[in-house]
Amino acid sequence: MSCLLCPSDNQAEFAAEMIIHFCGRKNIDNPGVQVFSKLLVCLDCGFSRVIVPETELAILSNGASAPGKVILERGLGRTSLQS
Repeated sequence: MSCLLCPSDNQAEFAAEMIIHFCGRKNIDNPGVQVFSKLLVCLDCGFSRVIVPETELAILSNGASAPGKVILERGLGRTSLQS
């Protein structure tokens, strides 16, 4: 699979550990959600994709169990969520 940002096939998968924080002042005391996931990184442009496991996805969705996974995409200063 080639990179979604550039045409490179030079990608690598890594194990990732991160904490996803909720935005806004109302969540200032919320410690966030610890996520252990896989990270796919384009080694040419740095674009990366993170697969959030279903357990953590349910926590992020305010306890609602949602089928499938969410992909957090980050590259060149932009972040977006896709189902």
